[in-house]
Amino acid sequence: MDYREAGVDVEAGRAFVDRIKNTVKSTHRSGVLGGFGGFSGFFSVPEGLKEPVMVSGTDGVGTKLKLAHNLDRHDTVGIDLVAMCVNDVLTSAAEPLFFLDYLATGKLNPEQLAAVVAGIADGCKQAGCALLGGETAEMPGFYQAGEYDLAGFCVGIVEKSKLLDGSRVRVGDVAVGLPSSGVHSNGFSLVRKIVGDRGLDWHSQPEKLGGKSLGEVLLTPTKIYVKPVLAAINSGLDIHGMAHITGGGLPENLPRCLGANQSVKIDCNSWPSLPIFDWIAEAGQVAAADMFNTFNMGIGFVLLVDRTEVEQTVKWFESQEIGAFEIGEVIEGNGELVMAAN
Repeated sequence: MDYREAGVDVEAGRAFVDRIKNTVKSTHRSGVLGGFGGFSGFFSVPEGLKEPVMVSGTDGVGTKLKLAHNLDRHDTVGIDLVAMCVNDVLTSAAEPLFFLDYLATGKLNPEQLAAVVAGIADGCKQAGCALLGGETAEMPGFYQAGEYDLAGFCVGIVEKSKLLDGSRVRVGDVAVGLPSSGVHSNGFSLVRKIVGDRGLDWHSQPEKLGGKSLGEVLLTPTKIYVKPVLAAINSGLDIHGMAHITGGGLPENLPRCLGANQSVKIDCNSWPSLPIFDWIAEAGQVAAADMFNTFNMGIGFVLLVDRTEVEQTVKWFESQEIGAFEIGEVIEGNGELVMAAN
């Protein structure tokens, strides 16, 4: 007996690594040292920083992967993986430098997993970071046939004097929301239950989605906010705090960027509703509070700025063809989100 008879094809693994080599190299940026395929990836600390602070983040894609498996479409979930990590790192005003992935499967499918890695590379390019390395694990008997799981790890850097940690946020600061591209990568356990309970499938085309299928809309990858937000900071906008709206929605994530004795009040009617959230609420009879506690509801990233800079901030993002909406303000409180509807 050998390893192949046990379900692990070492030669196929080597061929897969060779297949994705150029895809990985296409993401490389200044700072990458060494070649491809070593035990570790090397990256030099950028010059010109007086007190560099390293910022790290890790995440996965969650049960959105089930859609990719069911629809046999694997070119977008890699973007989700990168987005979930780099958007978190960005909230500290850090520039993502490099990314690593962990990809585990029951049996190596080179074509399927090459599409996943291509998506990861695409996400890295969108974020301006290098895909420095990763790990592909073939574990027979651990995953269903044709399925895989993903995890990602990102490291960024920021000058200590520019680090955002809540200390700059002031009562009266205004929350400016940037739109999401849809459900992003959270809440899919609820979405999948609604679809199953209603006897639908991912090819169904609800009227609210304007002729698009559920699978098409729900596999839309998570938006990556890195380049426009860093460009906004470099343009001189004085941003006091930032939040990535992921699992737990606005109620859980927006207060995470506040200082002590602060809360934030938002007007939940101050930005356009996305059809997919209207469909989820109606099809699943999901209460408004549960919708906001589960999904981003159309706002994927939030900036906190001084009231005197709100108009300039909105106009700057609009000039980059990115919508921006004044959605609320920082008030005195104990770290909660206060929701109102004007």
